[in-house]
Amino acid sequence: MNILITGAGRGLGVELVAEALERGHGVIAGVRHPEQEQPELAKLAAAYGDKLTVAKLDVTDEEGIAALAAELKAQGRTLGAIINNAAVLTARNTPVEVLDLQDMLTTMDINLYGPIRVVKHFLKLLTEPQPSIINISSEAGSISNAYPGDYPYSISKTALNMFSQQLHVFLQDRGVHVLSVHPGWMHTDMGGEEAPTDPRQSAGGIITLIEQRMAPEGAFRFVDYTGKDMKI
Repeated sequence: MNILITGAGRGLGVELVAEALERGHGVIAGVRHPEQEQPELAKLAAAYGDKLTVAKLDVTDEEGIAALAAELKAQGRTLGAIINNAAVLTARNTPVEVLDLQDMLTTMDINLYGPIRVVKHFLKLLTEPQPSIINISSEAGSISNAYPGDYPYSISKTALNMFSQQLHVFLQDRGVHVLSVHPGWMHTDMGGEEAPTDPRQSAGGIITLIEQRMAPEGAFRFVDYTGKDMKI
């Protein structure tokens, strides 16, 4: 299948690209600044050739998203999966009394509105058999396990889980497999050095969720990267 991955230049994103390519899939790797050096993607391009397309994709730029979707459609490109991975973590451990609302606006723009924009414009390309939409969420978005702090990130991921649930209801008759996925606490720039999970391990689990169309046991479309149901 062909997989569109946002935020593909580093961290979990580049590991998702590598894992998908290794399994024989084609990848469109969306990055904000493809003109800048992308060493990991460059290595993958050298190894996999035209199986990898690196494309300019800023999830806050709806005009640019629409233009990329139109360009790919004109080329006759199709998709089997969309992975909404691009995200930011702002105002870490900031008390609500001193929270800068600009951090809320920025985070919602990227973590929630970004996936909405991508699905809005790329859904028409999601025409390959047994398609999937994967929204990379977080255990921080669980209302059952709410904690003080990380307000922008947590709230954005809770809302993203709702968007996934809505997409599932909307698209289930078309056979589109929709999940919100908690990738684990990963050793990335966002997760920090103490994080125990290798992002490649998480990426492998997420690609397996797509390939095997693993569904939650419960009513909600929120799972971890192994397919285990998460508390909503």
